[in-house]
Amino acid sequence: MVRLDRLVNVLGGYGVRLCCCPVPRSAALRDVVVHDPADDRPVTGDVFLALGAESVDDAVKWAARARAVCVLVRGDAAVERDAAVLGESAGVAVLVVDPAVSLTELAGVVYGLVLEGRETESGRGPTDLFALADSLADAVGGAVVIEDRSARVLAYSSPQHDVDPARADTILHRRVPEWLGVLLDGRGVAAHLSSSDEPLFVAAEPDSGLSAGRMVVAVRSGRELLGSVWVACAAPLAGGRRSALADGARTVALHLLRSRASADLERQVESDLVIRLVEGTADAATVVSRLGLVGGALRAIAVRPHGVDERQAALLLAFDRATTGFGWSRPGRSALVGSTLYTVLPGDDVASARAWVTALRTGLPFPVVAGIGGVASAADLPAGRQEADECLALHEAGLTVEPPAYDESWDDILLQRLRAAARVGRTPARGPVVELRAHDRQHGTHYAATLRAWLEAQGDPAVAGERLGVHQNTVRNRLRRMAEVTTLDLDDARKRLAMVIALAVADDPVANRQPGPSGL
Repeated sequence: MVRLDRLVNVLGGYGVRLCCCPVPRSAALRDVVVHDPADDRPVTGDVFLALGAESVDDAVKWAARARAVCVLVRGDAAVERDAAVLGESAGVAVLVVDPAVSLTELAGVVYGLVLEGRETESGRGPTDLFALADSLADAVGGAVVIEDRSARVLAYSSPQHDVDPARADTILHRRVPEWLGVLLDGRGVAAHLSSSDEPLFVAAEPDSGLSAGRMVVAVRSGRELLGSVWVACAAPLAGGRRSALADGARTVALHLLRSRASADLERQVESDLVIRLVEGTADAATVVSRLGLVGGALRAIAVRPHGVDERQAALLLAFDRATTGFGWSRPGRSALVGSTLYTVLPGDDVASARAWVTALRTGLPFPVVAGIGGVASAADLPAGRQEADECLALHEAGLTVEPPAYDESWDDILLQRLRAAARVGRTPARGPVVELRAHDRQHGTHYAATLRAWLEAQGDPAVAGERLGVHQNTVRNRLRRMAEVTTLDLDDARKRLAMVIALAVADDPVANRQPGPSGL
């Protein structure tokens, strides 16, 4: 089951336009029906695929008879106005499909969303690309590798005997190695895949590590390149094998579209649950269970891109990387909230949390900054999120090299909170710290720094002098002179604490930071 709003949002990425919606966008969609011109029996269903409709009028009439909530029909921008009028009249939402997109391929996406929603929510995918790779390898007579458009390996056939180093390296690292990518680009492979659906033969080049030839074909949905299929072969495929490769690419496209829709739904479900956790919910334990997070100890991690111009695009890429793979294969669960990526990670080990951030950064083409909240139960994750945000601010300020964790940086966080609280009201115009700083500016003295060193040394002039690089008698002399400038009351514990806070507020490393490099 999926909501109409969700179906519209997902299909919008495949060239589908919603022309009218006389029904609530929250309507539940539970089944899919397809028009069959050879069968006159009445059919009913929530989503109607108007395959073979000669006009929008026919499609809407069929959908109305099927008591459908929405109908998908092929058409260009010229038919949208008529589609809107007909749909409003019949009470059916009309979605017009770009002519460049195959309705057969789009049907796979719709079935994946509507019929496999419960399956993807539990963390399982609707397709098996490895089985498809095996089947295609049998049909074309060569080892097969299926890659996405970023040259990452999605699946490969099991008979990988006598493969060349290039193919072995690709499978081992689950992506095309850099040296091979440069070689293939030089042979025009990327340009061919972006512009042609015809298979291309890449001849062997033993001196460059390409000891065997291969055939490659683009996997495409309409105008969008989804990936590629590679087949090991000594010579260009011809006849039935070449046709089998082309047909296989279309089948792979259908699988990838269904997988993308399923993953998109999975991400939406995951994001909604994570947001509930970090914002606070009465049924936190139930939400954690639905997310499949084991154990009672959890950490919130906050991540942002750093030093990039297209920050929103970078944030979406980071979210995509964090949620790549189905739930059972990932340790954390993630969501985007505003300009921050939040991940809830099980376990109480700071090193594991930092390792997760490092793994995320490794797969991104830009640096990130991150903050790690303290160990929390499910019910305490809102506080963990605040801690992660505060640690993120420290990392953004360049005050730490590694992503700070609340367990280790609680003192810096507490001082930042005190600074924030002190800035809420008007800064005192008088008082020991203000008057000493004014004296320093006017006379070139170092009284404020001396007071700080003495307070940090807990009143020991020898330790304070060592920190300042002066003799302890110099510290004593300065204290006497400072008492002539202002009232210190160093014997009063409350006054000493207030002066510590006042000095910390005035010396804010975040507010006073200089711009410079940061991020992982």
